[in-house]
Amino acid sequence: MPHSKRTATGVFGGVLGLIGLSTVAGVLVTATVTPAIAVSGYAASSAIEMFDNMPSYLKIDKLMLPTELYAKNGAGDWTVMTEFYDQNRIPVTFDEVNPVLYDAILSSEDKNFYTHGGIDLIGTLSALAGNLGSGTNRGGSSITQQYVKNVLQQNCEAEATSDDEVRVCYEESTVNSGTAGYERKLQEMRYAIQLEKEYSKDEILIGYLNIAHFGGSVYGIGAAASYYFNTTVDKLSIGQSAALAGMVVEPNTLRIDRPERGSVTNSEGEPINTAADGYALTKDRQQYVLGRMLKDGKITQEEFDLYNEGTITPKINPRRTGCQQAKGMEFFCEYVVSQIKRDAAFGETPEERTAALRRGGLKVYTTIDASLQAAARDAISIVPSSVDYMELGATGTQVEVGTGRILSMVQNRPYSVETGNRNTTQLNYNVRQVDGGASGFSAGSTYKLFSLINWLQEGNSVNANVNGRVGIKNVETCNGNIVQQPADNSGQTNHIGNFEGSSGYNGTPYNFTKDSLNSGFLAMAERISVCSTNQVAMDLGVMRGTGDPLDNENVPYDVLGSGNVAPLDMAQVYAAVASNGILCESKAIDKVLNADGSEHPIPERTCERGMSEAVASTAAYALQAVMQGDGTGSGSRTYDGVPILGKTGIHQFEHTWMDGASTEVATVVWVGNEKATQIAGVGTDTKDDDRWANIKLDEHWENGWRLSRIRNAIWPVMQRAANAEYGGQAFPQPDKDLTKREYVNLPNVVGMDVEEATDVLEERGFSVTVGDPVDATEEAGTIVEQSPGAGRVPSGTTVTISPSNGEGATVPGVGGTPEDAQAALRAAGFTNVRTLCSDAEGAPAEGVVTGTDPSAGETVSRGDRITIRYQSSDCDGNGNGGGNGGGGNGGGDGGVIPGPGDGN
Repeated sequence: MPHSKRTATGVFGGVLGLIGLSTVAGVLVTATVTPAIAVSGYAASSAIEMFDNMPSYLKIDKLMLPTELYAKNGAGDWTVMTEFYDQNRIPVTFDEVNPVLYDAILSSEDKNFYTHGGIDLIGTLSALAGNLGSGTNRGGSSITQQYVKNVLQQNCEAEATSDDEVRVCYEESTVNSGTAGYERKLQEMRYAIQLEKEYSKDEILIGYLNIAHFGGSVYGIGAAASYYFNTTVDKLSIGQSAALAGMVVEPNTLRIDRPERGSVTNSEGEPINTAADGYALTKDRQQYVLGRMLKDGKITQEEFDLYNEGTITPKINPRRTGCQQAKGMEFFCEYVVSQIKRDAAFGETPEERTAALRRGGLKVYTTIDASLQAAARDAISIVPSSVDYMELGATGTQVEVGTGRILSMVQNRPYSVETGNRNTTQLNYNVRQVDGGASGFSAGSTYKLFSLINWLQEGNSVNANVNGRVGIKNVETCNGNIVQQPADNSGQTNHIGNFEGSSGYNGTPYNFTKDSLNSGFLAMAERISVCSTNQVAMDLGVMRGTGDPLDNENVPYDVLGSGNVAPLDMAQVYAAVASNGILCESKAIDKVLNADGSEHPIPERTCERGMSEAVASTAAYALQAVMQGDGTGSGSRTYDGVPILGKTGIHQFEHTWMDGASTEVATVVWVGNEKATQIAGVGTDTKDDDRWANIKLDEHWENGWRLSRIRNAIWPVMQRAANAEYGGQAFPQPDKDLTKREYVNLPNVVGMDVEEATDVLEERGFSVTVGDPVDATEEAGTIVEQSPGAGRVPSGTTVTISPSNGEGATVPGVGGTPEDAQAALRAAGFTNVRTLCSDAEGAPAEGVVTGTDPSAGETVSRGDRITIRYQSSDCDGNGNGGGNGGGGNGGGDGGVIPGPGDGN
């Protein structure tokens, strides 16, 4: 903490202290610096003893240095994303500085620096004598003493936790009046003498130039050269060196970075030290320094004349600081800063962590992938930053599977710390509130993943048969109550239906996942409680965006994604499925180095098994179906050959999601109405005056996309970029036990009517398809065929039932001659009859019937062709056998006699 206010009471008291300090100071200095001089008298020897007993060891803490955040560019090289600092400082070595700067600072501040022992004896005695008469304590400080003063001030400020404490540090290290001023001066001298014994002159000089203040937040000659003249210390000119050397006496007054408003004002409030007045105050001081340099022989008369008459021309080069400077990565930058400020790796207290960020000189190497970040920015740009009908938000984030490293983080609204601008925001929609995010967004059907995982963890197969038709569902919540979820047609307002009014079907969780069937997942929830599903989500690191638990409501809606969650949380879960069950906490920092290059601890992030390989591989198997064929995620296919899995989600048409992954990178995209709020899963406007709260995404289009589907314009672009850079392998095969088919008894429904047969089959968990009516003698509507037939079949089998059309007839048995057979068939109502003769020795010439095709007893339509088969000893001579009714003209087709109306 800052030092308490000093007093001289412990040295000399009262008025005598003031007189004694000024008088004895010269003796003390003389005795310490030139001990050969005899010092006599009780007061003098006592003062020397007191001086010797003052603290002599000065701890020189590490310089306050900016912390730099790094990201790899597209070429794979580390580049500075941005910096954070209280003191803009660029440390330099002694040899890097142009010697003319040394000449300038020594001529103006301490020309005897290289010959005295830490104290300029003549300057100090002169200053103390002058101060005794004036009542102030000015000047006379050597470079070593000034270094001491700056070290004491920085050591104090390094522990300050507020602007007030920083101000106290400054006041204590610069106090000039009264006994405190004398005491400070003496202590500085004591430290200075000791420093000269421990460090070389060059080390002290460069130490001073690296710590000195040059106005505003600029500290050290390296930063001063860069900021004021956009150059380096080795390239400083004589005029620039003289201007900077002159600043150290009154840094804030002599700063030259305020061309319009100046550094100070006069009594009338007019700005002074502006570009208009040629930075008059700084110019005066520069001319003083140049004069001292000329007198000391450091510059020639020509050089003096050139720079003395010349103007000061600053070339201000602001050093970027803060996340607003991390162009294109601002929101990720804010997340990194949040991690530094909250993680014990950077300090035990919030104050220590903030100091590490702003003063620690850390080099923080982040996980962001510049190529993926650029692709994500391009993809998200299809969503406007603002529209006039809602608070439209959109995000995209990507994490590396198996490590949790955040590779990209973008959103549609530009970053700004300013408030009140609808086109910008400082909220990071990708993360939780504690990390600078919003309160999360309803996950919609992407949350069904947790029901699927829960289902599998309970040992259930994804191919089990479940009645997923719309109807009353009895769902258990955390308190053990069974809540009836009403059917879609119940007339109640809180029913849960399916997309586009689908009535659902009896099927499997595999198909429910592919089709995102709400009623199917509610049916699954009858076997797995809402509470356990929410617990699965929390076990995998997902909480509400506010940080609250997901089980604080536990209503049936929860299994369908009513809870507000952060996209980054969802990304790490889909990455866990893609990594065969390894759950990795999101990671933003790869490495941190201290200012001296040593390794600094980084936030601990674990990768551990979040679910069994069997569960993960089977969940991945189901999620792959979502992205294939007619799956709900097929609109986000990447078409690049890399296997992907995913899940779609739409909540109340206020939020739309696409979550998915390859085996290498997981991608999550959200687009939604930021103002939409949810109570128990139902879109509800809790702010009556907020006219945008209930605006729906499906009611609006942007850039050719309906907003509820615009996720399909973003997700595949981001995932393709990841696939191109990281590749991807086939997902592991699903577990055999968790994909096994259950076999059940299929009842016989032949003879029932369509309605009865359908009810019987659906009650047993089968899906039913009614086929086209078939020819049968049974009454129309009576089931006469089913496929498959009764017996053992896989659960969830779809059964096709075929009713009678009532128009069938049974082929009668016929015999005798062909003519007899034709007459019998026509009498039975068959009109399309023909004969087919085959030669047989011994058969009667007129022929004998051997059978029909179709055979006797078969049921056919009366209009179907019936062929009479007969034998004759002379088929060739039997061309007119039975060929009546038109067209029978002689058997030129090998014994086939067309029947009536055959015509061919």
